[in-house]
Amino acid sequence: MANDWRVTVTLQDAAHAGRVVESMREHEVEEDARRRLGGRVAVSVDGPRIFLYAGSENAAREADQVARQLAGQHDLPAEFALDRWHPIEEEWESADVALPRTGEERAAEHERLEQDETKESLDTGHAQFEVRVELPSHHAAVQFADRLKAEGRSVIRRWTLLVIGANDSDDANALADVIKQEAPAGAKVEVQELGPLIPFARLGPISYW
Repeated sequence: MANDWRVTVTLQDAAHAGRVVESMREHEVEEDARRRLGGRVAVSVDGPRIFLYAGSENAAREADQVARQLAGQHDLPAEFALDRWHPIEEEWESADVALPRTGEERAAEHERLEQDETKESLDTGHAQFEVRVELPSHHAAVQFADRLKAEGRSVIRRWTLLVIGANDSDDANALADVIKQEAPAGAKVEVQELGPLIPFARLGPISYW
């Protein structure tokens, strides 16, 4: 299930959030939600905030209405926001922000993502991506690390593993392509992002209702 839509419910404290979530899990609410949503909604809690993930805009808006009704039944003031996951920029944005439709719009959004990643790398002093090279032996790792350093690259070596940082995904993928051509036979090359790769990686347990 692709949870590309998210409703964020912000209450005054964690206890209030717990009361609303507990109501969601009651049998009668569960049955009503299933009937209205026509599918599953993932529920996660982070302190005073409740996150409801759905696979479509209609399901997300229905989840929003259910949450509003439950908060109202408990006389709990709350703020609500509806967001959509933008796969190119890799972040949540307001549902009012349209996804790019043309090649030019997708290219522009991708370029903004690359600029943001590079800026974060430079601001924090830590690469946001890394190319990891697993060599078949310690001797091969030492030799290849020396070669990369001679080319002016900054390399971290851990026995048979080499790690080279990159500021954004385009730089990392381009570097990986170069290394695949230069690396000795048997080397394994992969690109890794150093931040979370899924929209709710840092959130608490997820349940469905």
